[in-house]
Amino acid sequence: MLNERRMKMKKSFLPIAFMAVFMLTATNSQAQSWSDLLNKDNISKVVNAITGTTESIDMTGTWSYKGSAVEFESDNLLMKAGGAAAATMAENKLNEQLSKIGIKDGQMSFTFNADSTFTSTVGKKTLKGTYSYNASTKQVDLKYLKLLNLHAKVNCSSSSLELLFNSDKLLKLMAFIGSKSSSTALKTVSSLAENYDGMMLGFQLSK
Repeated sequence: MLNERRMKMKKSFLPIAFMAVFMLTATNSQAQSWSDLLNKDNISKVVNAITGTTESIDMTGTWSYKGSAVEFESDNLLMKAGGAAAATMAENKLNEQLSKIGIKDGQMSFTFNADSTFTSTVGKKTLKGTYSYNASTKQVDLKYLKLLNLHAKVNCSSSSLELLFNSDKLLKLMAFIGSKSSSTALKTVSSLAENYDGMMLGFQLSK
């Protein structure tokens, strides 16, 4: 009964919320036209904000590696590790080690297809699998031909994509997709992760 009442309140609130948004922005007509306000993306954002729906993303297309990506699980952990300087140093070190196994700018890409299949390429090495995205957790599940199953956090916009892994998962992926093996590189990345608790490591890609 309580859930039904909440749903009715949300439905009845939607027209009011849309009207409020339009009234607030109508006075700034020079900066933004009515056609902009009524476009699909803006309407979707209003609905998601009111209903609590998590907006999905579009990962389809080919994404090329541009460099490493580092993210701390919270701002507190970032500051504890030493702030932006520590994150930059970690990215530089990760870039160096990834390049030793062939993962570098222009040498690696991911292609995500609309049918939930994907291909990753490093140099001349190509591997295929399937993927699924969970909008509520903002994570993608990557399955390489039933040989390797990984979860990655996704930060995605229309032109950039970050895949961020827990350090142990990234090490497995490095060993699996690297165009050449390097135990030294894997040990260095493992040591890097141990030095910074709560840090996620991965790839920065662009379309």
